[in-house]
Amino acid sequence: MTALDERTGTGRSSGTGWTEVCPLERLQPERGVCALVDGEPVAVFRLHDGRVFALHNVDPFSNASVLSRGIVGDVGGTPVVASPLYKQHFALESGRALEDEGVGVATYPVRVVNGTVEVGSGG
Repeated sequence: MTALDERTGTGRSSGTGWTEVCPLERLQPERGVCALVDGEPVAVFRLHDGRVFALHNVDPFSNASVLSRGIVGDVGGTPVVASPLYKQHFALESGRALEDEGVGVATYPVRVVNGTVEVGSGG
């Protein structure tokens, strides 16, 4: 089952406050994808260790929807994504910019159910 609507690139709501994004196997480790969750662009990342994170996709420094295309890594043991534009690092767990802790992006709850990545509403 593919939860991602191939025509629009949006996830399908399960009616439980969670939006199905895609099968976990379609997420390449250390890469991001973007999906619309309740009309908001959300960047979803899978790490090599299997953890999955979701952040708002809009880089607050450039106001561009690009974080899903950033470079995934870690800084001092903290998993991060570096924005492809100005290279600020955002902690995947908290959404905070490491270079300016007063700036950050919303995080979203994420889970894997029967092999499908789901992102919760909110942020």
